[in-house]
Amino acid sequence: MALILNIETSTTNCSVSLAKGGEVLFLKETAEEGYSHGEKLHGFIKDVFNETNVEPNSLDAIAVSKGPGSYTGLRIGVSAAKGLCYALDKPLIATETLEALARQIAIKDGKIISMLDARRMEVYAAVFGANYELERDVKAEILEPNIYDAYIEGGSEIVFIGNSVQKTKAVLVDHKTGVRYVEALPSAKEMAQISEMKYKKSDVEDVAYFEPYYLKDFIAIKPKPLF
Repeated sequence: MALILNIETSTTNCSVSLAKGGEVLFLKETAEEGYSHGEKLHGFIKDVFNETNVEPNSLDAIAVSKGPGSYTGLRIGVSAAKGLCYALDKPLIATETLEALARQIAIKDGKIISMLDARRMEVYAAVFGANYELERDVKAEILEPNIYDAYIEGGSEIVFIGNSVQKTKAVLVDHKTGVRYVEALPSAKEMAQISEMKYKKSDVEDVAYFEPYYLKDFIAIKPKPLF
């Protein structure tokens, strides 16, 4: 059973967990609109070690949520994870952000459509089965009334989960039965099982060359003139 530190910063939720064998020993997180990851993350990591009396050198690996998500948030999380890997000489594991989000939902049958806001009417979305197997790759897509008809019209339970479900619900207004919407953010809590499975398979990253999965190019917004 691996002892793994999990770091999730792809959205406004700054989240850190310590897990052993896929079971969370301690979780610390906060979701603030101002994206305070740069101020909070390293303190959270220290708190996790202090609260569990675990020495950083005891870790077997460091896991980070790879995206998609906030460009700045992902950069902060990956930079922190890489720094720990170099300092402690530990392997780096990258977990899929939308899979961790999907794992907050348990269904017996049907589909989980995991999605994050990508501004305006666009979302990052992926489709998972009841066992969290990926059934449709992650896409950056514009919400339209019939975009998910192939899944909704199958008759099974459909759960939309993420931080863009309200605008999704408004677009899919005609679909009122068999569809559930869950407002949620990715957390390092659900990363624990994914990172444990990847560790067992030696599915690790090259620390020097690993980059977050942005999905879309970063576009800097020009600040408005003050006068």
